[in-house]
Amino acid sequence: MNRKVFVKNLALAAGSIYGAMNLCDLNTLLKPLESTPKMPVLFLGHGSPMNAIEENQFVKGFRQVSAQIEVPKAILVVSAHWETRGTKVTAMAHPKTIHDFGGFPPALYEVQYPAPGSPELAKEIQTSVRHSEVHLDEQWGLDHGAWTVIRHMYPKADIPVLQLSLDYYKTPQEHYALGRELASLRKKGVLIVGSGNVVHNLRMVHWQKLNEPYAYDWAIEANDKIKQAILEQNHQELIDYSKLGRAFELAIPTPEHYLPLLYTLALQDKGEAISLFNDEPLGGSLSMTSVRIG
Repeated sequence: MNRKVFVKNLALAAGSIYGAMNLCDLNTLLKPLESTPKMPVLFLGHGSPMNAIEENQFVKGFRQVSAQIEVPKAILVVSAHWETRGTKVTAMAHPKTIHDFGGFPPALYEVQYPAPGSPELAKEIQTSVRHSEVHLDEQWGLDHGAWTVIRHMYPKADIPVLQLSLDYYKTPQEHYALGRELASLRKKGVLIVGSGNVVHNLRMVHWQKLNEPYAYDWAIEANDKIKQAILEQNHQELIDYSKLGRAFELAIPTPEHYLPLLYTLALQDKGEAISLFNDEPLGGSLSMTSVRIG
């Protein structure tokens, strides 16, 4: 049986399951990712969920960086907002938009980002990671660490988007090592995005200055040291952030918003170009600093 006949028969058999999926869609899913020039890697300070519907300097920064790079074949997001036991990757064909927050205007909950998933890419990620078990997940979807920023970069929602979870049992060194194992995806047209905030202490937010470029002294100290280490490619210092003193204890009281940065840095080749954007503090204890590698 040749490929065309096989695909046609498979499409007919899957019709009751996939409904509107046509033959072209199925061919796309079955086609393996081919080699491409190496894609950049990003870390995005995603900040408030309201960035999804507001027009501000950070949203403009997300748009600008996407306009500067090749359109990816797929996007893999490591979001601060998906912590799991073990490592998981979303493997559904149609991930749902997750509104994982409370107390915001109704308009924010009405936003949907109906990007497709890619079960085939999920399986490729699972098999390419050799030193850590990766489980395929059919339940999660796209949380606000992913869709609130990606929707500004690719508003047509026509690029497959997957998420990789943060295993809360892994050490920072183990997260960095896992990031290194994703390097082959960069040469297959996959844009890898870490999404969090390098300084993120919600308990100490100065709410009256939440929309101002204001930072406490300790937040400035931590952010400046992080930026210096990023630009000097001193990754080990950033992996060992818990040894860097009181400012870092306040800036990173819990690791989930910081760890996606380690995935981004792990994918940097020696001497590879790096730049910062959206480099502003907010509310005293938050930083929107974002990173582009390549």
